[in-house]
Amino acid sequence: MKTQIKNNWLLFLIASLTLGLAPFNPPHIVGKIQWILGGNAFSGEHAMQGQDWFDVLLHGTPWVLLMISVGLNLFKKK
Repeated sequence: MKTQIKNNWLLFLIASLTLGLAPFNPPHIVGKIQWILGGNAFSGEHAMQGQDWFDVLLHGTPWVLLMISVGLNLFKKK
């Protein structure tokens, strides 16, 4: 599995640039990250609902996989 993640960096890049940034003006992931970092995601009147957390998972997974893949390629043992 580690080899598959390491070798599929191009697939993860394409997924990040398409699904990870959709819809493109502004990207959902940017708004959700701002919402989480702003502190209103967990409590209050405008707390994030289940669909919002699913949105973070959906749009954030390609970015996480890309970072892991790039990290494995940069720090590989020789």
